[in-house]
Amino acid sequence: MATTYDYQPDYAVAPGAVLEEHLAVRGLSNAEFARRCGRSAKLISEIVAGKAPVEPVTARQFEKVLGVSAHIWLGMEAEYRLHQERVAEAEDAEARKWAKRLPYQELVKRGQVEGGASGGDAASGLLAFFGVGSVAAWHARYSPRQVAYRHSPAFQSDSYALATWLRLAEVMGAGQEAADYSEPDFRRALSEVRGLTREAVPQSLTAAQRLCNEAGVVLALVKPLRKIRVSGAAWWLSPRRPIIALSARHKTDDHLWFSFFHEAAHILLHSKKSVFVDDGEGADDKTEAEANDWASNFLLSPKYWRRIAGAAPLSGAQIRAFADEQGIAPGIVVGRLQHEGRLPWRSPLNSLKVRLKWADE
Repeated sequence: MATTYDYQPDYAVAPGAVLEEHLAVRGLSNAEFARRCGRSAKLISEIVAGKAPVEPVTARQFEKVLGVSAHIWLGMEAEYRLHQERVAEAEDAEARKWAKRLPYQELVKRGQVEGGASGGDAASGLLAFFGVGSVAAWHARYSPRQVAYRHSPAFQSDSYALATWLRLAEVMGAGQEAADYSEPDFRRALSEVRGLTREAVPQSLTAAQRLCNEAGVVLALVKPLRKIRVSGAAWWLSPRRPIIALSARHKTDDHLWFSFFHEAAHILLHSKKSVFVDDGEGADDKTEAEANDWASNFLLSPKYWRRIAGAAPLSGAQIRAFADEQGIAPGIVVGRLQHEGRLPWRSPLNSLKVRLKWADE
């Protein structure tokens, strides 16, 4: 039995491109060729550009003027249009599948895309939100294969939700006016932000954002999305513009501020080519361990920390007195004692931490 193979190449030559070549060989302009065919110059230009089809009557005229069979012109036209339809259909199906994996309804709720759309319209709105022109372009920019995410291997956030959260931070950061990045200015800003940890949130975060912007760093607080477990992230939007994104996932001031200084360490110490996405549990990674150590030592000098850490058990009054002396929030002291196992996670001293909540909660 004979076997028939249905060969479908992934390309098709537009008849307009072939026509353009024939005209170039013969030294004919579009206008002159149009006169010889008895058609308008506009139609010939649109056929050359692929905007207008070659119809049977047009193919017959081409045959008479150029000596190329009308069947050939019509065959090229049919193959080209069929190929275009296959491409459009494939892209639409891919876009719909892609869109279903993204937190569309959450973006609607946050006012980032219009509600009520479905199918191709939803995909189009999502592409606009990400600032890309196609699903392929989205994968090229946001796929985990293209970005060196750094977070605990024990928990892998959904890559589509994670990309959305990162993009929300970019969008928020785009609205901030910031100077070109200056490392000395950023280090000075961090010293001032350290003192702000004693102030009320969100006023302290607003002040921290201003200080960061003056040093060339964008700071964005973005409510977490479902399917991700992220405390913060740091990356470079451009060679002169780093960004720190915070999620306030644990809703306490100590965790929020430690995440901020942890991400600041990535900006100061590590590669500009990586996106550091941290869930607070990736200390086994060398870069995460370095960021943890830097943040811990910046917030609480090892010299003074050894003094308080070795004085357990501690009372609330002792911790407050030490925090006042160091010019830092007492909740940060409690959080570090718990992280080092010197204080249980469930402790009456948790009352020294400030509980946070989002405005819509």
